[in-house]
Amino acid sequence: MEVSLGEATRTFARIGVLSFGGPAGQIALMHRILVEEKGWLDEKRFLHALNFCMLLPGPEAMQLATYCGWTLHGVRGGIIAGSLFVLPGFLVMVALSAAYACLGGTPAIAGLLFGLKAAVLAVVFEALSRVGKRALKGRASLALALLAFVAIAMLRLPFPLVIGAAALTGYLMAGRFAPPAETVATRPVERPLRHVAKVTAWGVALWALPLAGLIAILGREHVLAQEGLYFSKAAIVTFGGAYAVLAYVGQQAVDVYGWLTGADMVTGLGLAETTPGPLILVLVFVGFLGAFRAPGGLDPLAAGLAGAGVTVWMTFVPCFLWVFAGAPFIEQLRGNRALAGALAAITAAVVGVIANLSVWFGLQVLFGELGEWSLGPLRFWVPDPGAFDWRAGVILAAAAIWLWRHGPLLPMLGLAAVAGFALQAV
Repeated sequence: MEVSLGEATRTFARIGVLSFGGPAGQIALMHRILVEEKGWLDEKRFLHALNFCMLLPGPEAMQLATYCGWTLHGVRGGIIAGSLFVLPGFLVMVALSAAYACLGGTPAIAGLLFGLKAAVLAVVFEALSRVGKRALKGRASLALALLAFVAIAMLRLPFPLVIGAAALTGYLMAGRFAPPAETVATRPVERPLRHVAKVTAWGVALWALPLAGLIAILGREHVLAQEGLYFSKAAIVTFGGAYAVLAYVGQQAVDVYGWLTGADMVTGLGLAETTPGPLILVLVFVGFLGAFRAPGGLDPLAAGLAGAGVTVWMTFVPCFLWVFAGAPFIEQLRGNRALAGALAAITAAVVGVIANLSVWFGLQVLFGELGEWSLGPLRFWVPDPGAFDWRAGVILAAAAIWLWRHGPLLPMLGLAAVAGFALQAV
């Protein structure tokens, strides 16, 4: 079916503006518009594309949009579709980040954000339940999730190490994690090495040259160079979506770099939940706030805007690289059981990572400052029971009930923000 570039651009712009509700809602929206309404892709091809994007690091919904654009108009169509999926949410997130950085300390804004943070905690718990039901299919998956939780929460091992170990385990023990591979009729990719080399050269140039320029001009210790290096690394290991990478971001951006606090992270997630586009745009909030608070001789607002730009570039350029390099090989990937085992093991480990995120966020929201207790190599967060904030607990309980009854997300977040303002005033 012939589709003009102009019509495809208008359609993907519409998808970008309407893409609220997290990956599940965004994928459903694309299916409704591209498969049911427009008929540009059939059901089988859409699902093949989705399976492929689930194998990749990064936000699967954004990569699915890129893949769909690629099927219609090649690389040009993929760039347009992927960019329009991210751009509306990026612009909104930058505006919200600037407002938070400049006005977040005022009583009215603080009260609204207090309620938002407590409600977002319920969203994280709900995501843990949803991902756990989908990923934990047997004892091996459950054991891997528990080991990942201990590794992240108690041993404080790096996120990439945990994900890499899970992938290797699933690859070597595919029979325990993946069902028998389906037989797939494949067509060999013409000149595969040349294709991959060409796409990789372009991707690495667009990814690495700006980073090298930042380091050369500002120095390796400048916050913008540090953010460029950090988010480049994060883009490679963000299997499992935004909730999984937040554990990695929290470990580094809060504890190592000191760009923001744990409470700031919860706020950023709440703001990202209210914007269109992939939830991983919460990283834009991190990049803005880190540069705004340590501008390194620049105007704080200009540094914040630059930090947001560096973050979104380093996070999403690799997503295009993965899709354009791998899309021609999609059929071969679907028939590989070892690769399916690695993906299933990563997904199981992500449950443990999100469980760690849930505990960490929960303690931050409900108790504020945390102590720490050690037992050999194990470290545990210890809250002060006397510091329990009953107001946050009330909003959390109400938000959890709302989500359990399948209430819509955006109205719940708005009501929680109003409730936070009222309770803070009291």
